[in-house]
Order: sequence, then structure tokens, then C-alpha cells
Amino acid sequence: MLPESHTAIVARNEHWTGLAASPPYECGWAREAVFFIRALKVPEGKQPDVSVEISPDGMHWVPEGTRIAMPSAQDEIAVGRISNFGNWLRVRADFDDGASSTVLVTLHLKA
Repeated sequence: MLPESHTAIVARNEHWTGLAASPPYECGWAREAVFFIRALKVPEGKQPDVSVEISPDGMHWVPEGTRIAMPSAQDEIAVGRISNFGNWLRVRADFDDGASSTVLVTLHLKA
């Protein structure tokens, strides 16, 4: 039997600045998850680390512990692998003043 898998585009061509987060994604059925973050344009300023966050309800968030370095060049891709995450996932970044990035964030899930 082949494992069930799913790819979700959770942020497409979004300009992230200040405190930015992907929309929450309900994926409690999955055994493992992989976030891919791609810079669609040349990032501005110092790029922060991205935190993976988990939630019991999609509204209240806590850090899961995984940190992903934001891509620092156009078309660069960053990746974070997660397991044992409960039901809801998202990524969050806190940019310094003047820093920003236009991103494509995909979430790849496997049962």
C-alpha cells in the first residue's frame, strides 16, 4: 500500500515584512510534514529564521522547535522537516525594520 501524500500551497507570492505568518493548515492525519520556503524576488535586508508553530485549534500557537533560515537569494529554497505535530501547522517570521521577502511556502504531507 502506498502512503497517502498531499501538497498544499499555503502562501503564494506573499510579501512578508514585520511579523509574518503563513495561514494555519489542518493536517492531523499526516505522519510527517515538510515546509519549503522559496524567495520569489531578491530579499531585502537581513533575513530572519522562520519558526514552525503548532496549535491545538488553529488559533492559539506555540513554537514547535524547528527553525528554518529564510532564503537569502532569489529562487533559493529553505526546508524544514517536522513530525509529531498534532493537528495544525504554520510558519512564522519576525523581520527587522527594512527587511522583507516575497515568498512561496508549500507544505508537503505524508500519512
